[in-house]
Amino acid sequence: MTRNNLFLAITAFGLLFTSCDDDNHFSPSTKNLTINVTGLEELGSDYVYEGWIIVDGAPVSTGTFSDISLGQTFAIDAEELDAATRFVLSIEPAGETGTAAATPSDTKLVVGDFSGSSATVSVCTVGDFTTVTPTGKFFLRSPTDESADNNGNDESGIWFGTPGAPPSPAFTLPTLEAGWKYEGWVVVDGQGPLSTGTFTAFDVADENAGSATSFSGIENAGPPIPGEDFFSNTPTGFSFPLDIRGRTVVISVEPSPDNSPAPFLLKPLLGTAGNETAPATYDLTFDNASFPSGTVNR
Repeated sequence: MTRNNLFLAITAFGLLFTSCDDDNHFSPSTKNLTINVTGLEELGSDYVYEGWIIVDGAPVSTGTFSDISLGQTFAIDAEELDAATRFVLSIEPAGETGTAAATPSDTKLVVGDFSGSSATVSVCTVGDFTTVTPTGKFFLRSPTDESADNNGNDESGIWFGTPGAPPSPAFTLPTLEAGWKYEGWVVVDGQGPLSTGTFTAFDVADENAGSATSFSGIENAGPPIPGEDFFSNTPTGFSFPLDIRGRTVVISVEPSPDNSPAPFLLKPLLGTAGNETAPATYDLTFDNASFPSGTVNR
C-alpha cells in the first residue's frame, strides 16, 4: 500500500468513528420514551391512544397503544426526541392510515412540556380547567309530558340550570376544545348510568332534545338548557318513569366522536339529587380525581 493510500484509509477509519462515544461504542440512533400516565381507561377495539412529540412545531408520532398499564416504552429517533419540546397524548381511530395518521386528532387528552429528560402531563388540551373552578346547579322538573298544568311527577326530570320562565343556565365550565363535548348522566344503582344528552353550550337545549332516542315526553319541548325527562324509550333493565331523587348526577367530558354508551373517564362535576323538586336546586361540585396525569421520560 502506498503512503497516500494508507493516509486515505486511516482518514476514512477516523471518520467512521466520529459518532462514537467515549467508550468507543457507536451511539444509538434511537432512544427510549417511557409513558407513565395514570387514570387512563380502555377504549375498546375502535380506538387507541397515540403519543406525539412536538419537534420544531410539528407533531411526530411516538406510537399507538391500547394497554393502559404504566411504563409503555417506545424507541424514538434520538435526534428528534432530544429536540422535542412537548408531549401530547391523543385518542385515534384504530388502524388509521393515510394523511390523517400523520397528525393528531382533535381529541387530545393530556399534554406537557419537556424540562430536561421528562415532561409532566395533565389535562389541559380538553379545556382550561386550571383557571376556571367548575360549578353547576340542577333542579328536578318534568315539563315534556305536560299538556297544560303540572301533573305532579317532577321527580322524573332533571335540568341543568335554575328554575324560571324560562329556566336559566347555571354552569361555570370552560369552553371545550374541538373533539370534546359535555354529557349529563343520572346513575341508577345496580343498573348503570343514563345519559341526559351531550352539549357544548349551556343556554340551549342539548343535542338529544327532540330526537327519536330521547327519554323525554312528547307533549312539550324541554326548556332551553341541557337536561332530560325519563318517560319514553325505556332501556332494557330500567323502569320508567324514573325517580331521580337521591341519585348521583354527573357531568362528564366525552370524546367526539364517541363510540361508547358509558361515561368517559373525565368527570369534572358530581352531585346528588335531593327529595325536593323545583324550585329547589342542587349543586354540582368540581372533582378532578378522574383526570389522568403522569410523566413522560426520555
